[in-house]
Formats: sequence, structure tokens, C-alpha cells
Amino acid sequence: MKTNSRPLLFFLIIYLGFLYAPVVLLPLFAFNDSAIIAFPLSGFTTDWFSWLMEDESLFGALKNSVLIAVTASFISTIFGVLTARAMARHRFMGKQSMFGLIMAPLFLPEIIVGVSILIVLMQLGLALSLWTVIAGHVLLATPFSVSILTTAFNNLDRSLEEASLDLGENRIGTFFRVILPLVTPGLISSLLIGFTISLDEFVIAFFLTGTDPTLPVYIWSLLRFPSKLPVVMALGFILLVVSLVLLGIFEFYRRRSEALTSGKENSGI
Repeated sequence: MKTNSRPLLFFLIIYLGFLYAPVVLLPLFAFNDSAIIAFPLSGFTTDWFSWLMEDESLFGALKNSVLIAVTASFISTIFGVLTARAMARHRFMGKQSMFGLIMAPLFLPEIIVGVSILIVLMQLGLALSLWTVIAGHVLLATPFSVSILTTAFNNLDRSLEEASLDLGENRIGTFFRVILPLVTPGLISSLLIGFTISLDEFVIAFFLTGTDPTLPVYIWSLLRFPSKLPVVMALGFILLVVSLVLLGIFEFYRRRSEALTSGKENSGI
């Protein structure tokens, strides 16, 4: 029985237009020769990007964000490997409950997580710094790492691990020489998604940052000045491009991880 697909197509067009319209506006106003964000466009310019290149505060915030993102993605990936390995290979009491608690930050509002961590830090008498932001971002990125790496470990052919043990290799050597190389695409995916999440995250960084702001917090500070809106659009366009590139690389390695661990690397998946 044939169904009319026009309503679904109409809904899809409206949905995609609503979702991506702000993305289309970024490059338009980033290269617009006017300090006023409005139509019609007045001309083409790259002055806003030139201003970014001369802003030392921007580079300081970018340095902080990159440092936080690299550290948080690395730590969350380590936690992800340990958790995913345990979930994929071992049975123990409370396994599902522990897994649910680990994944809980995915479902909690970031503002609640940020305020909660801030209260704990204040009670402990710890000063806000880049490390407090890193702790918050590790909490946020770890569930994503666990999800990615659990899939990688679950798809791993156990016969390869058993063959290594039968040939005399111990469990530690098998893990580093056999298992980790097979899940390397998953590790790269975890690092990339953790880096992207941390680089773009604002709410937790806003609550936990000290005197050294991250890039999203710096962008928020620019929004208080209407004359800086085109600069924010230019910076947002650059971040959009970087995020899309990182997500594209993540998707490539995610598919490669699924193919490699399931023995289908040559199937074109």
C-alpha cells in the first residue's frame, strides 16, 4: 500500500531548515562588512578574522581550551578503556547499576553538574583553576568514551585473545600487543569526541574556571559588547569548521573500529 510521502518530506525540509539556518548565517555575517548583525549585507570583508589574529586574550583562552581538551580527552579515554574492558569481559554484582551511574552525566543537566562540582570544591577549600575545569570535563566526556569503547570491545573477536594466551603470552602482554591495537580506531574516536566536547563546552567551564578563561567563556564575555558581535560570528565560524572536521575524523575511525573489531574491514563498511 502506497503512502503519501509529501507531508514527511515537508516536515524534513522544515526541520533541517530550522536546525541548520544558524549554521548558514555564521559565514554570512562573519564576512559581512558591518558591525550590525542584520540584513541586507553591506559587503565582503575579512577584517573580523584579522582582529582575531591580533587579540592576545583570544590566544590565551584558546591555549587554555586546547590544554583542557587534550588532558580531559586523554583521561576520559583511559577511564573508558578500563570501564569498557570490565563491562565487556567480566560479570560481577551490580554491573548494570554501575554502568548506569557512569552514564548518568549524559542525562543530567550540565548546569546541575557544574553547580554540584562547584559546591563540592568550595566545601573542600579548593581554588578554581584549569584543573577544576578538566575534572568537570572528564566527568562529562567519560560516558561518551565508555559508550564508544564498549562497542569496540564487544565487537572484538575473542579467539584472537585466546590464541595469544595459548601461545604463551600473559594477559598484560595480550592486552597491549593484541587487544589495544585492534581497538585503536575506537581509542582515536574516543579521544576526538572527548576533545570536541571539551573544546565546545561552556556551562561547566563557566562555573569551574578561575582567572584563566576557556574559549567558550571568552566568547561569552564578548557578547556583552554589541560592536564585537561580528567578531564572535567569525570566531564561531572557525570553531564550526574545526568541529565538523573533528567529527568527520571521529566518524571515520568509529566505522573503522566497528569493521576492524568485527573482522569486516574489507567489506567497505
